[in-house]
Amino acid sequence: MSNQSFHQITVPTPYAVGDVHMYVYRGESVSLIDAGVNTDTAWDQLVVGLKEINLKPSDIEQIILTHHHPDHIGLTGRFEHEPIIYGHKLVEPWLNQSNQFFDQYLDFFNGLYEKWGVPHHFRNIEKTIAVTKKYSSKSELHHYLVEGDVIEGIPGMRVIETPGHAQSHLSFWDEKNRQMIVGDVLLKHISSNPLLEPPKNQGDARPKPLLEYRNSLEKLLDYDVDQFLPGHGKPFREHKELIERRLEKQSKRAENVFAYLKEKGPKTPYEICTWLFARQYETQFGLTMSETIGQLDYLESIGAVSSVETDGISYYAPSMIHQK
Repeated sequence: MSNQSFHQITVPTPYAVGDVHMYVYRGESVSLIDAGVNTDTAWDQLVVGLKEINLKPSDIEQIILTHHHPDHIGLTGRFEHEPIIYGHKLVEPWLNQSNQFFDQYLDFFNGLYEKWGVPHHFRNIEKTIAVTKKYSSKSELHHYLVEGDVIEGIPGMRVIETPGHAQSHLSFWDEKNRQMIVGDVLLKHISSNPLLEPPKNQGDARPKPLLEYRNSLEKLLDYDVDQFLPGHGKPFREHKELIERRLEKQSKRAENVFAYLKEKGPKTPYEICTWLFARQYETQFGLTMSETIGQLDYLESIGAVSSVETDGISYYAPSMIHQK
């Protein structure tokens, strides 16, 4: 499908979210926005999609990334001619795939899971890293993008920083055509997961992705957009009602967590996760744990809960002012 200057190419992924979109722009240069997942099938479908608009992979001069997840950066290393790659600076270690980075990633999650009372059989961080590497490819980030940058080769398209789903997440705003490429920060058919990540610098406070995600959604309310081009699902309009529903749904989930803690007393994040996602946590532990911590971060930010450590384990409970 084509949306004014952008041509959408869709490829399958091995993930539950399903197919992922890439967008091709033909102007002063040929740009590819996002790069799918690193499988032979995805590459073959990209080649076919390019052929439909009389292009081939060697015509791609630059790749612009919305964020670092494998289904959006996977094919960057497949291009023989090495297109120029643009993205947030936090994409860089995921493209470089250094052992030091992944060792720090492993240490970060093992430390958190120890503190949050997670049983050892759920600490499958090595598997997560292996899957990430399998569906990504090594490449190099040539240029960092930050808020307000105009993307070279795509006149008038500006960068908006929209962290939350990923710390590296960017959206791209074409004001003239009133289109926005939003990656995974806002999808029509499902809510995006705000995913836990290590801080940029080892030893710094961990990011709080749900709080950042809420801020990013509220930021998008300020834009008068005719069409959103997402990373998954159909293009859509009327984002303001959608965002308000998403924010309200998240607040209600947090209220449920607060009521649970008020009734049951102090609980570890792991215990809260097994209650909140009783049907999903065993098969989607990383996602459900991220979501659980997000709710606790949100409740803590409004003063509703606080945490204490006992024998190195964190417990959350209603704060004193909210216990009555």
